[in-house]
Amino acid sequence: MGDTKETARRLALVTGASRGIGRAIALELGKRGFDVAVNYNNSAADAESLCEEIAKEGVTAKAFKGDVSVAANIPQLFKAIEESMGTVQVLVNNAGITRDNLLMRMKEDEWNAVIETNLTAVFGCTKEVIRGMIKARWGRIICVSSVVGIVGNAGQANYSAAKSGVIGFAKSVAREYAARGVTVNVVAPGFIETDMTKSLPDNTKAATLAQIPQGRMGLPLDVARAVAFFASDESEYITGQVLAIDGGMTMC
Repeated sequence: MGDTKETARRLALVTGASRGIGRAIALELGKRGFDVAVNYNNSAADAESLCEEIAKEGVTAKAFKGDVSVAANIPQLFKAIEESMGTVQVLVNNAGITRDNLLMRMKEDEWNAVIETNLTAVFGCTKEVIRGMIKARWGRIICVSSVVGIVGNAGQANYSAAKSGVIGFAKSVAREYAARGVTVNVVAPGFIETDMTKSLPDNTKAATLAQIPQGRMGLPLDVARAVAFFASDESEYITGQVLAIDGGMTMC
């Protein structure tokens, strides 16, 4: 995939980009020559700091506040980006939350919050960009799912359902618009080093690492590089695919 910058200055939007995997994706796209719209909900300082770091690559990066789990916020977000930076040509649906609980204990609001943020927001943001991509006959949509959307995970029925739904959604949209120059692909991260995984008990980490053939956790950069590939012209004949970035954990 290399570190070669894109020859054209295209605009990428990364939702939930202020921290973790989203931050790594936004920074990597900036390094590849994309202008980047950094969406965040709560972490304004982190988003602004990220924009400053991306700008060092000689591209434009701006932060846009917006809770994409609320459908009414999405048109406003895209309008603000359009007025400030132009039309989004690459959409990275990354925003996500967890509300883990065993099924018998899971509250309806825990279910709804995860579905709205991790799945319904993907629908809303994708619907918002698709018309412009069709008109331009070029577009890249990359959805961040998870290996638990493929294999499931105890205590994460809501998260697994949402991430599995993202895969089905992406494949359907890929089929609808493949002939219009729009590709839709999915990355499915496994056990990645983030603030969330750092706080896990040592015995949980050890049990998870035992399931990974490479014997290590992934890095946010591992995911970011794959997303950057799907965002590039190099991936133009690839659509509707799910790439597990998991050190071999879910290999068949």
